[in-house]
Amino acid sequence: MKDDEQLQSLVIDLRRGTLVLAVLSCLKEKKYGYSLLQDMEEQGIRIEANTLYPLLRRLETQGLLISEWDTGESRPRKYYILSKRGTKLQGLLKEEWRRLSQEMEKFLEEEKS
Repeated sequence: MKDDEQLQSLVIDLRRGTLVLAVLSCLKEKKYGYSLLQDMEEQGIRIEANTLYPLLRRLETQGLLISEWDTGESRPRKYYILSKRGTKLQGLLKEEWRRLSQEMEKFLEEEKS
């Protein structure tokens, strides 16, 4: 495996967990998949549709999201929002992210010395 391919694989592994936190953080109010995709990209979070939609279904299956269909427009849309459990876990994940980020920053700074 070439270095650039291996780097890409490692970056994907790093991003996987951060995408869960990003999606949960964006769903404090109802959004449908495409609008969520656009909002995340506007915030600088790159995510492909073929990554986002399975992630939304998995988070819903895990009880972290609630969905409902809106059939009032010409195209039905499935809207997602955090469940109570999802809200709680999003807060805990955010705290863990901050702790982990501080630890890694400290570790990487010490590595420079």
